[in-house]
Amino acid sequence: MNKTNLFFALLIGSGLLWQSCGSKENKQQQAAKMQQADMPTPVSMAVVTQETVAGLKSYPANVVPLQETEIRAEVSGYITQIFVSDGAFVSKGQKLYEIDRVRYQSAVDQAKASLEIAKANLERVQKDLQRYQTLADKDAIAKQTLDYALTDVNNQKAQVQAAEAALITAKTNLQRSVISAPFSGHVGISQVRNGALVNAGTTLLNTISSTNPIAVEFQVAERDIPQFIKLQSTNGTTQLYATLPDGSRYEGVGRIVTIDRAVDSQTGTLKVRASFANNSNALIAGMNTTMNVESTSSQEELVIPYKAIFEQLGSFNVYTVNDSSKAEIKQVTLGNKVGDKVVITAGLQLGEKIVVDGAANVKPGAKVADAAAAAPATPAGPAQNAAPKK
Repeated sequence: MNKTNLFFALLIGSGLLWQSCGSKENKQQQAAKMQQADMPTPVSMAVVTQETVAGLKSYPANVVPLQETEIRAEVSGYITQIFVSDGAFVSKGQKLYEIDRVRYQSAVDQAKASLEIAKANLERVQKDLQRYQTLADKDAIAKQTLDYALTDVNNQKAQVQAAEAALITAKTNLQRSVISAPFSGHVGISQVRNGALVNAGTTLLNTISSTNPIAVEFQVAERDIPQFIKLQSTNGTTQLYATLPDGSRYEGVGRIVTIDRAVDSQTGTLKVRASFANNSNALIAGMNTTMNVESTSSQEELVIPYKAIFEQLGSFNVYTVNDSSKAEIKQVTLGNKVGDKVVITAGLQLGEKIVVDGAANVKPGAKVADAAAAAPATPAGPAQNAAPKK
């Protein structure tokens, strides 16, 4: 019995000892967790600064002619001459195509002859009317004969007017049988060849577009509209340049010439047109380019590192650090991006501390510490081991 009691006593003592050790270990773990929770999150920080910056915004764009029109046949007939080669530059008024000019010239000659006949007939009936008038004054003819003569004169006057109208139509058709360039520019590839039958108003002959100057059109967001209205009126401190499809910068500098009348309700954007000199014809109608709007602000702007920005629910935010070293979320409004920095137009003040790196590990209200300031100093060189004693 003594051995049994001794065994149970040892067992109970061991249990109490294990429980005591376990409780002590749990307290240590809880203490470690609390200590870890109180430790600030290491981040890199920066201060909101103020700089005079050159901003750059880029927009997808495409090249469009300032003037462009389709050249269509205005009279029906066969193409008898083509005066220009495909893709040639033409001046305003230069001949491009001829359509059955001989036939339309004949129509003009015929209309002229018909007009002369009508005028001769009018002159004849007018003389008859004068004679009948003289006889009627002497009661030598019936009044009915005078009335008939007056009617003949009026009818013949109408014939003259009809002949004159027919002559105008024939001359117009003759003029339209030769198609000339409405303005200076480049023509495309001809859609017809000599001998082709064309119909008035339907057959497309070619397309002509102006090339110098030329326009580049792009869409801007609603929030940028005031900026571009201002740029259109000043065109002073702003530089507009295009990037070509091969990535090279177009040599010329543009200016804003037109802002569309209304915002597209589907996209929330507004069309803007810039004009460029195009002496080398490097900008070709229909080309896809990038429009770059570069401006230098006349006053200093607030800037922060761009990587400090994070997007949340469609808005741009940063973490600021208050006097208690706690992180707070602030919504900001972005301006131009300048290299690895971005202009802040609203939401921050000069001198505020912000979190740059490590924002993903930060929660609102959590303590943060500057990792660069907390890092231990790097020793000047490796420690030297003492030489062993002999």
